[in-house]
Amino acid sequence: MHRVGIGFDAHKFSQGQKLIIGGVEIPFELGLEGHSDADVLTHAICDALLGAMGERDIGSHFPNTDSRYKGISSLVLLREVLTLSYSKGFMVENIDTVVVCEKPKISAHVSHIKKKLASVIGVPEKSLGIKATTTDGMGFTGRGEGIAAYAVVLIKTID
Repeated sequence: MHRVGIGFDAHKFSQGQKLIIGGVEIPFELGLEGHSDADVLTHAICDALLGAMGERDIGSHFPNTDSRYKGISSLVLLREVLTLSYSKGFMVENIDTVVVCEKPKISAHVSHIKKKLASVIGVPEKSLGIKATTTDGMGFTGRGEGIAAYAVVLIKTID
């Protein structure tokens, strides 16, 4: 059996924070504000996985009111979501994502992000799509106020 999930996340820029996308630190003068490391891409992937399993969203599983998650790497959260997936009898078959921002330019980092996420998820890099786009100046990402990310995941029952 196959199941599909979709995820979305957005965070605003903040001074004094690191910019983490897909578990990779991106050199930039601003970071993203959030309770964890504010990794929008990994959060979108977590939500897509949770949705495919019929679970509630990432905030329900890792609430921002819980101090255990303050500043935590989103890759740790992703590993916990994957553990839940395996316990329910599912594994990842394919993930496709889009990061939306005017700056910084993400394309130079896509290969590193793909390697990092593929190793954590346990899929070949060819099973993971990482794309970046802008909104041509429209909306909060276009005004340079933050970054958004979308993810679609295909999971299947473990044979």
